[in-house]
Amino acid sequence: MTETELPEAPSTEAETELDEDDRLRPEFVRAVLDAVDAGDAEEARLLVSPLHPADLADLFELTPEEDRPALAHAVADLLDADVFAEMNDYVREDLIDALEPHEVADIASELDTDDAVAIIEDLEPEDQREVLRAMEPDDRAAIEEALSYPEESAGRLMQRELIAVPEHWTVGDALDYLRGHDELTTDFWEIFVVDGRHHPVGTCALSWILRTPREIAIADVMQREQTLIPVDMDQEEVALRFQKYALISAAVVAESGRLVGMITVDDIVHIIQQEAGEDVLRLSGAGEGDINEPIRLTVRTRIFWLIVNLGTAMVASSVVGLFQGTIASFALLAVLMPIVSGMGGNAGTQTLAVVVRALATNQLTSSNTRWMIFRELRIALANGVMLGALIGVGTFLFFGRADLSLVIASAMVINNVTAGLGGVLVPVTLDRFNIDPAVSSAVFVTTLTDTMGFFSFLGLAAALGLHG
Repeated sequence: MTETELPEAPSTEAETELDEDDRLRPEFVRAVLDAVDAGDAEEARLLVSPLHPADLADLFELTPEEDRPALAHAVADLLDADVFAEMNDYVREDLIDALEPHEVADIASELDTDDAVAIIEDLEPEDQREVLRAMEPDDRAAIEEALSYPEESAGRLMQRELIAVPEHWTVGDALDYLRGHDELTTDFWEIFVVDGRHHPVGTCALSWILRTPREIAIADVMQREQTLIPVDMDQEEVALRFQKYALISAAVVAESGRLVGMITVDDIVHIIQQEAGEDVLRLSGAGEGDINEPIRLTVRTRIFWLIVNLGTAMVASSVVGLFQGTIASFALLAVLMPIVSGMGGNAGTQTLAVVVRALATNQLTSSNTRWMIFRELRIALANGVMLGALIGVGTFLFFGRADLSLVIASAMVINNVTAGLGGVLVPVTLDRFNIDPAVSSAVFVTTLTDTMGFFSFLGLAAALGLHG
């Protein structure tokens, strides 16, 4: 038997353009902006209308800041709630600032609670109050309760729109309920089963509901084992639970155990990307690293850590100053000493990156910290010996000084071991004091390796009385 071939739908110009991957290339963005500059809003809307909401949000991010208001005015009828939900925070703030409170309220009312909170939480307090006053009472109550939870917590992240049914229902009751209420959310993958106190007692996947006879009780097909998310749990910990237990959605419960919302995996993907990016950028002291961030905020963030680095660099240089006489008697030391400190800094950065990631993903805890220290110590010692031998042989072949080769080889081993220990102990110590290790670890580790690199190399040279 052959398969029935379905007739292909006629291809329109818009569909053809939408299927192409070049719709956000510079030529396309330029064509849209040229139409806006020419006052041809109809042409701009024709170009933009095939875009997915996420692509339209990207178009605004690719548009220069000064051109965004004109673009927004030209395609205003296409800027629905889904577009604002996908938009970069800074770009969205600029556009939201240009809207009236009732317009922001209309957009927020069309969104799930979590997306609406993401828009409203960035507003100034007075603007928040005006927007909330313009919303329907039920929507306003949901947003106000979500805003009462700590930032970056499950309460801010969750959406209230979910499906919950009592455990005494049958599968047929659940199906009739889903089909008979148009106001129910349409984006869900499982049904939460609750007891008389509205406490979650299990979950039932949609696939089970659809394949089970109507007369079977929900309690007989539901999965009682589930992962519950406390409403005040940090979003990073929530993401780790989703990753660990391969969750698609999870119930959020209040302190009393009552079901108050759910978190879905699409939100978690965003959180994982956000948290991972933040940690990488914080290691360099670059702040959020968002290219749409206002320049004054970027400068303020970066200059702080640059000033801190300046101070630590002075500490390292003061160590060099202690050995001015040694350097003056053997100028070759000034040529070689940056190699020791530089290699130590690189080794420390490698260890630091591994440890910060392990802390962020809960791979490194108090139970295995000692094991981690000895592991990195062995790695650092092995690398130090190999690098020391390599630089020692190279120095001897180049300069013909066995004593100089011994000094630089020994300093390389010492500084690599210091880098390995510092790369573990610094972030672990900061984490124990509830200080984000991704923010300030690099400064301390770099200072440690620079200082020890100079001290070990010049100190050994002085001890052996090296001179030219």
